[in-house]
Amino acid sequence: MSAGPLLYYVRHGQTDWNAELRFQGSRDIPLNDTGRLQAEDYGQKLSSLIDDGQEFQFISSPLCRARETMEIIRKHLNMPIGEYSIDDRLREISYGNFEGRTQPEIKAENRTIYYERKQNMWTFRPEGGESHQDVIGRVRQWYESLDPSAKYLVTAHGAIGRVLRHVILGLSPDEVSKFRFPQDRVFRFKEGLEEQI
Repeated sequence: MSAGPLLYYVRHGQTDWNAELRFQGSRDIPLNDTGRLQAEDYGQKLSSLIDDGQEFQFISSPLCRARETMEIIRKHLNMPIGEYSIDDRLREISYGNFEGRTQPEIKAENRTIYYERKQNMWTFRPEGGESHQDVIGRVRQWYESLDPSAKYLVTAHGAIGRVLRHVILGLSPDEVSKFRFPQDRVFRFKEGLEEQI
């Protein structure tokens, strides 16, 4: 991947389903109180990194947990809360019939499926859902649509963040698919390099 724009990427704050270790995917689950505090922390970090928010373009996934995270961040940057873009290509991977269920529930129901996913995190596709491999196209298309001379702040999701790291950094599918994308860290991408803040 050629050198791209300056991009700050954050995963949305915690939801109740995150706390319960439920597959969330495309379900539109709101932040919980912990998630709102995490978004406040993101906002404080980013306000110390960004001198002028007017220099940035702000883009969010359409799901409410990412949008609320963005709006809390914009408050800290003294920016109008609702003035940001939505891009459906940043929507979280769909986990199909896994959504709303926990890993222990899936393991108890079908150990074969549970271990197949563990062994093939990149290509495993739940019934009615998507794999990491399936969404490379839309994530790459979104990233390549960005102006390489511009600056961006993005709020989206864990699996989308894993695929984005593959696209930008050229990391192997195995390496990125096993990465537990944190909800307390800002990722800064510039010129093919990553910094975690």
